[in-house]
Order: sequence, then C-alpha cells, then structure tokens
Amino acid sequence: MLKIGRLNLGSSFVLAPMAGISDLSFRLLNRKFGCGLAFVEMINCRSVSHKSKRTQKMLSSDDSDRPLGVQLLGCEEEYVKKALDVVARYKFDILDFNAACPAKKVVRRQEGASLMRDPKKLNKILKIIAARSKVPVTVKIRSGWDSHSENAKEVALYCQDAGVCGLFMHGRTRMQGYSGAVDYRLISEVKKSLDIPVIASGDILSPQLAQKMFDETGCDAVLIARGALGNPWIFGQIERFLKDKVLIKKPAPEQIAEVMLRHLDMCIDFYGEKNGVIIFRKFFSWYTKGFRKIRPQRELISRAKTKFEMHEAIKKSVSLQGTSR
Repeated sequence: MLKIGRLNLGSSFVLAPMAGISDLSFRLLNRKFGCGLAFVEMINCRSVSHKSKRTQKMLSSDDSDRPLGVQLLGCEEEYVKKALDVVARYKFDILDFNAACPAKKVVRRQEGASLMRDPKKLNKILKIIAARSKVPVTVKIRSGWDSHSENAKEVALYCQDAGVCGLFMHGRTRMQGYSGAVDYRLISEVKKSLDIPVIASGDILSPQLAQKMFDETGCDAVLIARGALGNPWIFGQIERFLKDKVLIKKPAPEQIAEVMLRHLDMCIDFYGEKNGVIIFRKFFSWYTKGFRKIRPQRELISRAKTKFEMHEAIKKSVSLQGTSR
C-alpha cells in the first residue's frame, strides 16, 4: 500500500505522465488492467496560464479516472502561481512538479532536469506550490545533471524541506536521458535519507525489473512509463510476480487485438474519428511489437485515416500470426 500525504493508494504501481500518450483514453484503458494512480500529460505552466485549448483538452477526465495526478512543468514563479489557479478548477488528487524532463527544449528554458542544478530555486518553487495546493504535492527528479553532479540526495532533501509528500526519482542523469544504466544505489540512498515515500523510475519494463527495483532500492512504489506502451497487462504481471513469483505471459494475438480495438474506439470517442485514428497509429506499433510479418501492416496504418481501415489492419495483423506465436 502506498500513502502520499492523506491519499491512500491501493497499488504500488503508478502510470507515468508521458507527453503525447497519457490522454484520458490511455489512462482509462490501463486502469482496467490494474493501474492505480495515473497522471495526465505533463502540463507547461505558461501554456495552462494562457488557457490554451490543447492544454484544457489534456486536463480532461471523468469520475472513473481516479486517483489522478497532474504534473506541472515550469521555472518562473509568476507562471507557476497562475498555473496553480487554473488547475485548481479541475478535479485531481495529486499535484506533481517536474524537475526531471531531459528534453533539450525544456532544459533550454531552465525547466525540468535543469532545476537539478539549482536545488535552492527548486525548493523555493516547491514551497509556493505546497502552500497553495489543496492536494498532496510531489516532485519528480533525476539522479543528477551528469555523472559529475549526481546530487539527487541533496536535491531530495531540499524537496522534502519544501513540504512535498512524496518523491518520484528516475535513476539516470539528465545527460543519460533514457539510456544507459539505472543507478539503483543512488535511489536507495535517497530513499534512506527521506521520511516521505519514494517512487522509483527507470526501466520498469518487466515484472523482473520491477522486482529488482524494489529489492535494490527499498522504494515504496514504481513508476511505469515505456513498459506500459502497448502493454497494459504489465500491471497485473508485476503484481502476480511480486506476490507469487509467477510470470504471466503476454496474451495471444487475438486477445491483444481485442484490446487494440477497444483502445481505438476510446481514442475515436475522445478525439473524433479523424484525429483518433491518427493518434492511435503509434499505439498500433507498440501493441504489435514482436508480431511476425508486421512491417507491411505498419506501413499501411501509417496512412490509415478511417476506423474501418484501422480495423482491417488490426485483423490482418492477427491473421498473419496463425494459431500460435
């Protein structure tokens, strides 16, 4: 059981906010397979302050989309305050602040992982958020900026001092991005230094790797990102493996296709047919990873514009797999 502030969560597996991915349809689908806490896509403080239609769409939710987290990205106090006023009108359960995003356009603005180089500034921003938020506040950090400045422990203590109720930590530096080895040792050190829950991130791609993260870091929960792409079954697989050491195999192609069709319909309901089909194209590639003779179908769906065309591509992809994997 994971407790963040006054929020009690029934699962220690959290679905990460992923840009261009973590929309309402993606979150609701993963919840059906055991995801507890989920986040909307990362929200830029400037964008939400200007009340852009795209940002408002990203904040869309419903009563079944709970518990829900919102993650803010920014570095300017003025816009952080404005963003807090805007998001306060929406229903959610946790407010997270991003000090981990490694994207060039983000760190160029002194946001995201760039704040790892200025713990005092991060502390000041978090104090503003914690003082104004009506829900528990968390923060996401990395192990450091680069191999010469792995200051996660120092930054984590500044975050705790600011009043956050939980800390998400990706075990790589900004310069590593999403490649290279995860630093389990440093996550463990951060966990031991704090009195608040630590949710560990980095290569939670399988039940075995989730087990390794828990064993080597002592973390309170894990944050699942790439491991859930085209694979909502990972939540149940991890839970079963941690409990009984039983490794559940990935479903058969026919079962995967059923989930793909359901996900496609949810995308269309949310975005309309034209945009829903276009958005689903990337998910097709993730769901069919490991499928035989799939390249021609992926080329077809890259041009698919209608629900019918996508349905036909999904059915054809399954038929190419035969009766066994």
